[in-house]
Amino acid sequence: MRDFVPDRFSDWFAARGWSIHPHQQEMLEKAGAPALLLVAPTGGGKTLAGFLPTLAELADGAREGLHTLYVSPLKALAADIRRNLRAPIEEMGLPIRVEDRTGDTAATQKRRQRADPPHILLTTPESLALLTSYEDAPRIFAGLERVIVDEVHALAESKRGDQLMLALARLSRLRPGLRRVGLSATVENPAAMGRILAKHPDPVEIVHADPGPAPDISMLQTAAAPPWAGGGGRHAIPEVLREVGRHRTTLIFHNTRAQAEIFFHHLWLANDEGLAIGIHHGSLSRESREKVEAAMVAGSLRAIVCTGSLDLGIDWGDVDLVIQVGAPKNVKRLVQRIGRANHRYNAPSKALLVPANRFEIVECKAALDAVREGTLDGDAPAHGPRDVLCQHILITACAGPFDADALYAEVTSAGAYAGLARDAFDACLDFCATGGYALRAYDRWQRLVRRPDGLWQLRDPRAAQTIRMNVGTIQDTDTLKVRLKNRAGGKPLGEVEEGFAATLTPGDTFLIGGRVVRYEGLRELTVEVTRRADREPKIATFMGTKFATSTRLTGRILDILAQETWPDLPGHTAEWLALQRRVSRMPGADRLLVESFPHDGRQHVCAYGFAGRNAQATLGLIMTQQMERLGLAPLGFVATDYATLVWGLEALPDARALFAPATLREGFERWLAGNAVMKRTFKASAVIAGLIERNTPRAGGRKSGRQQTFSSDILYDTLLKYDPDHLLMQITREEALRGLVDFGRIEEMLARVEGRIDHVALDRVTPLAAPLFLEPGRVPVEGEGRERMVAEAAERLMEAAGLPR
Repeated sequence: MRDFVPDRFSDWFAARGWSIHPHQQEMLEKAGAPALLLVAPTGGGKTLAGFLPTLAELADGAREGLHTLYVSPLKALAADIRRNLRAPIEEMGLPIRVEDRTGDTAATQKRRQRADPPHILLTTPESLALLTSYEDAPRIFAGLERVIVDEVHALAESKRGDQLMLALARLSRLRPGLRRVGLSATVENPAAMGRILAKHPDPVEIVHADPGPAPDISMLQTAAAPPWAGGGGRHAIPEVLREVGRHRTTLIFHNTRAQAEIFFHHLWLANDEGLAIGIHHGSLSRESREKVEAAMVAGSLRAIVCTGSLDLGIDWGDVDLVIQVGAPKNVKRLVQRIGRANHRYNAPSKALLVPANRFEIVECKAALDAVREGTLDGDAPAHGPRDVLCQHILITACAGPFDADALYAEVTSAGAYAGLARDAFDACLDFCATGGYALRAYDRWQRLVRRPDGLWQLRDPRAAQTIRMNVGTIQDTDTLKVRLKNRAGGKPLGEVEEGFAATLTPGDTFLIGGRVVRYEGLRELTVEVTRRADREPKIATFMGTKFATSTRLTGRILDILAQETWPDLPGHTAEWLALQRRVSRMPGADRLLVESFPHDGRQHVCAYGFAGRNAQATLGLIMTQQMERLGLAPLGFVATDYATLVWGLEALPDARALFAPATLREGFERWLAGNAVMKRTFKASAVIAGLIERNTPRAGGRKSGRQQTFSSDILYDTLLKYDPDHLLMQITREEALRGLVDFGRIEEMLARVEGRIDHVALDRVTPLAAPLFLEPGRVPVEGEGRERMVAEAAERLMEAAGLPR
């Protein structure tokens, strides 16, 4: 490979007034490496750096067929890259054909691409997995030289990344010597990320670009103080509108789709100057999203209220300000979002943070400090999930007969699966072949058969169609389409979750796409609405991730709380923290603070675990279960990222009995065994592993969410009773521990405090606990306490009525 820039490319750079960046030159020089990871700031020309070797190798027109595969986490990002590549290819007159292949690509074009692949194919993990499932995959990838994985950090943190790495393992077996390239702006541990990217045990070379100037980032100063709890940034709307008016284009990020809808609604009501403002998130219809994207590119919008749908590296016009509403929960996510502003090399990004409530001021301060120091966060890479491996085995079988030894060697060449034991692989293979011990009598799960020559193949070749229809690891929340009601079928507006739709009655109003709509009825699994809105709207429930504060950011928050004074915080927040220290104690990194106090006729216990929202909610469930066993009559709890507040009828005498590690683990096991979280997790893993089908070739095509849940509940109960050690039950437990339950964070907290528990008994609510009384999402607990309340209420009622006891 030539280690210089071809003359044609140098001339093109010069004609545009550009010069090649050092990291782009280095990527050309190291293009022959088996694996390359480029870490470069947003706007630093990462994409061009990744493609320069490909363009140089294809410039002479001597190559036919697929040369480079580009994989991105977003369909829109693939389309955006195609638009951006068109300029250098057309302006330099390069004989290169570029196409994208995603879920939006027409079936006829997909068939043509298999017969006549372009030089460069832009795709997603799901579409790549499908391509590897065809019998002609060896021919399609016969000339493949390079794979470019964009935003590799975003893929590596999910099962989509595991699926992608297994697909790359397949490609490396088809094309020994295949070169891999990863691109990212936010990698906290490049060496660990490189091990995920590279074929195991190949080395990876890491290229670091100049990080550029530090971002211009601060907290937005507002006339009104943030609320004590909850909140969605509504207090800051006057100042947000002022900043929007001062800038060309502003992205206003929120952590959830519901928060984005609420904020957009109130922002629009306060928009007296009529500034052009749009909203963009994943639950809106494709037509609505594309309309906003086109307006962004054209520069006709002054602001866009958005979520993670605009996190990644798409160039949407001239954005010069990013506003993050609500604490970012994760430093890496904040850096990614900040990079959307001034998307140019060596231009500082400008961003403002808006804490949604009083405690988030502390969290935002911790995040600001981390960004300024260049410190990122992130979880250590996990072992490859076995439900994704089961799907990969089925995909392999679709492509033709396979040898188990060869497939095991292929799978363990993927970094996340490098440590996979052979018996664990064989268990997955047996599951794919028979369904497992308890299900092997059922014909529908007999999917693979071993031939006399030892190769494995599909028992029924027709099953390939169903397997392909269910490829993917993205878990769809059960949703219903929303359309405007009219005779022609109605304009699509987006989607809401089934559970939310079930609460609606005709005449109810809710927010979607920033507009208030009126529910008229349900027709053929479609929510029909009109624009007539005559009452206060409900907030639609949207699928999407609800973030928990990262472990590293939590550590920084605890460091701030440990300070003697807080001169860098607003006065009202510093006074609040100082009052907490005088009245009680301040939570510490190496101690667990537990407060107990009476309030409003109830006894309360507040545990400051700082373990993240999911883990604190799990802690609440375990605490109330244990308190019930101790006769303390708990009535309910509420959890935030930093604490769990439980209320009941009896005071807690000794916190040590409640928070002993053995007690918590025993309570967790007891709670987990009969909890609905397990069924929900089982359903997700069963769908990925192919035990439950979302889509079928039969008429009707897609099963409803309720049908899938009914099927999974029956299977879960059957396996729990007859085969509790079934592979899917093992996977379910592993996934529950690190997913919705997040018990691992509780384990981290227990290890951090090492039994050091500060139980402070007080006669009134404390300053730090007070905001928890205002939090939404209070969870009631059924048990002796509630039964006693009912009995006492009945007794008072009978007495008032003059009846004997």
